[in-house]
Amino acid sequence: MQRLSLALFFVFVIALNAGAQNKKSTPKDTTHLKTVTVRGYLSEQPVLSVPASVSVLGAAQLKVQPDYSFVTALNTVPGIRAEERSPGSYRLSIRGSLLRSPFGVRDVKIYFDEIPLTDAGGNTYLNAIDIGNIGGIEILKGPDGSLFGANSGGVVLLSPINRLADSSYISAGINAGSYGLFHEKLALQKRTGNNLLNISQSYQTYHGYRQNSDTHRQYLQLADKWNYSADNSLKILGIYSNLAYQTPGGLNLAQFTANPTEARQPTATLPGAIQQHIGITTKMYLGGLVNEYHFNDRIRNVLSVFGNHVDFANPFITNYEQRSENTYGFRTYFELAGLKQQNLDWKVNLGVEWQQTNSQISNYGNNKGQKDTTQTSDNIHTNQHFIFGRYSADIYKRLHVEAAVSLNWYGYDFKNIYPLNQSSFTNRDFTPQLMPRLALSYQFTNNFIGRASVSRGYSTPTTAEVRPTDNIVNTSLQAQTGWNYETGIRLRNQDETLLLDASVFYYRINNAIVRRLNADETEHYINAGGTNQPGFELSFTNWLIRRNATHFVRGLQFNESYTYSGFTFRDYADATNNYSGHRLTGVPRHTIVSNIQLIVPQNLSLFVQHNYTSKIPLNDLSTVYAAHYNLLQARLSWQPTIGRKTHLEIFASADNLLNQKYSLGNDLNAVGNRYYNASPLRNYSAGMNVRL
Repeated sequence: MQRLSLALFFVFVIALNAGAQNKKSTPKDTTHLKTVTVRGYLSEQPVLSVPASVSVLGAAQLKVQPDYSFVTALNTVPGIRAEERSPGSYRLSIRGSLLRSPFGVRDVKIYFDEIPLTDAGGNTYLNAIDIGNIGGIEILKGPDGSLFGANSGGVVLLSPINRLADSSYISAGINAGSYGLFHEKLALQKRTGNNLLNISQSYQTYHGYRQNSDTHRQYLQLADKWNYSADNSLKILGIYSNLAYQTPGGLNLAQFTANPTEARQPTATLPGAIQQHIGITTKMYLGGLVNEYHFNDRIRNVLSVFGNHVDFANPFITNYEQRSENTYGFRTYFELAGLKQQNLDWKVNLGVEWQQTNSQISNYGNNKGQKDTTQTSDNIHTNQHFIFGRYSADIYKRLHVEAAVSLNWYGYDFKNIYPLNQSSFTNRDFTPQLMPRLALSYQFTNNFIGRASVSRGYSTPTTAEVRPTDNIVNTSLQAQTGWNYETGIRLRNQDETLLLDASVFYYRINNAIVRRLNADETEHYINAGGTNQPGFELSFTNWLIRRNATHFVRGLQFNESYTYSGFTFRDYADATNNYSGHRLTGVPRHTIVSNIQLIVPQNLSLFVQHNYTSKIPLNDLSTVYAAHYNLLQARLSWQPTIGRKTHLEIFASADNLLNQKYSLGNDLNAVGNRYYNASPLRNYSAGMNVRL
């Protein structure tokens, strides 16, 4: 708590000093920044007036973070926890949704432009995406199913191109570092008349800090936008990703302390990670069309049709799982804008999204990384669709009101191919659910805005939870639901070089889905009471010294984010233990991320970031904790301009400068107390980027 108090005191002292600085600064030293906007609520609007907890990671924020992993960039956002148990093995949670995540993404809906990356079964292959090819990220925190369907954690929107850079260019980058890191990327953006084409490619390999942690990814991304008339456009989007990574497996505390570089060790009854060649391969093809058509100045329609195919294989200690998944669907919505009035500006949206995912999931014996005898094979067809509506209005240019609701349908059909050879599907439909949201914001002054909202969360069990690794289809698993109550403020200065965003929320979840492990280490899921989730989030940024061309310090920016998560179980017990009141598994109570960027003459800049994460409960009884850690990273960059349009960047960076021994991604409730997946000690990288 002492660190917390000092950090918050530092933030507010800086804010006060910045206010005084604004009065003294001269016009020539002031840089007016572009207003940050968000498109997540169907039309572009300034973040300042959005009545929701929204964070935007634009090109400038992504540029100073590593471009070979989502983790560091996402963790700068309060309320977000991104983990990487081993290279390529991502986990992402928003406000505690990590609870039900053995790996991957749960309770969060992710979109690639207007196309869902999350399939109808709730699975999201975020690790298939190369962040180095992403132009921007918007994060809508808390349940937001009124526009995006079933989710109880939040929504992430990935932009394939930088919306603010629509000119032609060619760019290339290369990065190499410790533990065999190599990452290269190429991009071509070409504007020809009314057409904007963006093609990007990347390749990444990383041998890893631990045994059995090699990673390789080939990636190709396409975004082509054709403005076929003044206001109307057609976009073609595509992704090809071929990812393969080994998984070293968890260690117990003694093994983690003695030699954290080891892979999971064999026991008297089970082989180890190296012997079984455990790992994951994911090959994904995704494509879609997005058409935006304006009927007139007041009515427009956005229509997207999409499909993807995923081949997935996972040789594990006890079996070998293989999945073939095909998803197809569409999303469309209409917008009607009201006639402009002096004191009223309103919009209405009506839309529908429909998805179908057909999966064949088979399990085999694992004979040293090779498929052995078939254990079981199932077909599962999952359907998820919803209709939604939204009304928003700006009243007297101060009060912004939003009311939205969606009606959600979810169900799946399944049949066993082997050993039962069933001839027909068994159906499991869930009761349709309404997900309302009511929100408002009020502009007390030009630079101070308050907001409040109430929304309902609804998250269906994913295919991986309905049919987990114990190979039993669990038709009794219920969706989790809850109500989220939230209020917050946003504060800025005159030129938006200072921004403060703070929010307080209380989220009460029922039928929380939690993971359970069997004695043979296969997993299953149960509904376990609920959770109480009060939290506080703060984000602060300030240019302590404005961008200028005359002083030695050409710019000095400070950023701070703080997350408090007082999450506990409620009404959760089994035959032997009562977990009510215990802390939510896998969620740290305090996280503080601070960074500073210094710009000096000769196009030199230094970026330094510190991440403090408090201890993390590793089991539902809260009897075992991962220790707190402090991560310090730095990046030195030289960015000259050659000629009139060639931009060069040469950089060197270091991560975990304090040489902390920690686990960024723990195995929760692990059998044999194998909770820990060691992260790299101090490591370095260097590279260059060029843009013509």
